[in-house]
Amino acid sequence: MNPFRSLCTPNEHRFSRRRLLGTAARAGVAAGTLGLGGLLQPSIAEELAKKDKQVLFIWIDGGMSQFESWDPKPNTLFGGPFRAIPTSVTGIHISELMPQTAKQMHHLAIVRSLCTQDNSHSAGVARIQRGDPKNRGVTYPYFGSAISNLLGPGSSKLPSYVWIKPGSGGFIHDDAGFLGPKYGALAFGDGKPPENMLRPESISESEDEARHQLREIMNARYANRRRPLVSEANKYVFDTARTLMQRRELFDEAAFTERDRERYGTHEFGRHMLIGRKMLEAGVRFVKVNSYGWDTHGDNFNGHLSLMPKFDQAFSAVIEDLSANGMLDHVLVIAMSEFGRTPRINGHIGRDHWPESWSLAMAGCGVKHGVVVGKTNEKGTSVDSEPLDIGHMFHTWFRAIGIDPKKTEYSNAGQPLPIAHDDHHACEEVLA
Repeated sequence: MNPFRSLCTPNEHRFSRRRLLGTAARAGVAAGTLGLGGLLQPSIAEELAKKDKQVLFIWIDGGMSQFESWDPKPNTLFGGPFRAIPTSVTGIHISELMPQTAKQMHHLAIVRSLCTQDNSHSAGVARIQRGDPKNRGVTYPYFGSAISNLLGPGSSKLPSYVWIKPGSGGFIHDDAGFLGPKYGALAFGDGKPPENMLRPESISESEDEARHQLREIMNARYANRRRPLVSEANKYVFDTARTLMQRRELFDEAAFTERDRERYGTHEFGRHMLIGRKMLEAGVRFVKVNSYGWDTHGDNFNGHLSLMPKFDQAFSAVIEDLSANGMLDHVLVIAMSEFGRTPRINGHIGRDHWPESWSLAMAGCGVKHGVVVGKTNEKGTSVDSEPLDIGHMFHTWFRAIGIDPKKTEYSNAGQPLPIAHDDHHACEEVLA
């Protein structure tokens, strides 16, 4: 009998792939020239566009252990074998598995009081990334799609929501929920560009431009008698492909310096984080970078001993770089999982799923630097301060990038919908 048979399988931790662009979901939001559309008052929309805020969303899929990262409990019943080490901020300690991140603590804000509801990957991943609004009878967008819709692509004309991930890529329209497929994620599998990015040699540049102009005319005729979201999504895919064909240098890893490769790490996560930084520098509005394999039901301590140094290396490097080039002034960085790990060690020397008391880290615009918000009890089994659900974090993130979730609404075919859970509120302690 296989003792690990009851454990999660890799398929539970990955999103479905090779999806084609689906039928547009119903929504009444028409995109404006900057993608801000009719959601916001013109004066608010113009002000947000000027700020040009961006988001780096680092998704640690499977569940990073808070004990082995942001909230260590050494020398306690459930603390495990790793020490807590001092950081660049006096009085704040994190796990010894993150020595480089400890040096960047003066840029970070740690939240140690998350208390969410779902302890399964299938429910938790979607709930966390959608913000778990009240049941409105519609599928809400992931945070990346929400930002894409509310802020648009900006002046770069690059895709507003990109996802750099292991495995295959493609257009992930499901992320957009009722907003419609235009606001889905463009996933770059293994950080590679989409296939067929080169113009065929048989077509000259002038011929290609003529084809583009003809397509624009035909698109306008097509859109004249159809729902906006259908035609917008169709046009968006072609325009995005055209822009990416002109920006192939974004995927040229040979352009990275040897120093950067060494700092971020030659491992998969380090490479992908470097590409993510390059996407931010090019003006992409929302960049999600994924790391898989964190579901440590068995051999948790050796698992984190292997995984944490890679995270530590890449995460600390990108924080250092975004700070050095001034980008932390307008980039919000979020690093999190769908839940934490259990205090109790199971029979496989692993930690199971634990949404009751766990942590995330932030940096950048709109948040205080060098702080810890919330706390857990001595054993890490429960939150000892105000518990924060994911709805509280959505309020906090929107506020950090200049969007007031109390005054801003989505429109779903004329139905106003809140952009964050209307019973929750922002964590004021972490906001700058």
